[in-house]
Amino acid sequence: MTVATRPNAVEVGIHRLPHAPENLPAYATPGSAGMDVQAAIEAPLTLHPMERTLVPTGLVMMLPEGYECQVRARSGLSIKHGITLVNGVGTIDSDYRHEVKVALINLSTEPFTIQPGDRIAQLVIAPVTQIRWQEVNTVTLEDGRNGGFGSTGLN
Repeated sequence: MTVATRPNAVEVGIHRLPHAPENLPAYATPGSAGMDVQAAIEAPLTLHPMERTLVPTGLVMMLPEGYECQVRARSGLSIKHGITLVNGVGTIDSDYRHEVKVALINLSTEPFTIQPGDRIAQLVIAPVTQIRWQEVNTVTLEDGRNGGFGSTGLN
């Protein structure tokens, strides 16, 4: 079964800007949760240790209301080269209508060069649950968990 024929597939509009790579973000395998997205740059871009930059993708998404796009680091870039996302996981809201850019940082001690078309991140489309706050006057402690921050698993 392909991704497009899965019963939970969501239709998302996408617009390619003139500098967009030839390939749209795509799932590497049928079981992939994330789609690889490529760098839409004209020339190699070198990230020096601890340097941050926004890498354009050349894509504008039209997510349906009730969904978000999570921008996640690629594990290979992170573990092999120390290249990850500045903000851990980025969120693209359904009402954002500008070019998707990936905020990368080089956490290694060596410069790293991104080539045009390199896969730089993963995109995961997910449903969004919005809440309604309900203020309460008291807090009930569950199962004696009253040790505070960092206390889980301590005896």
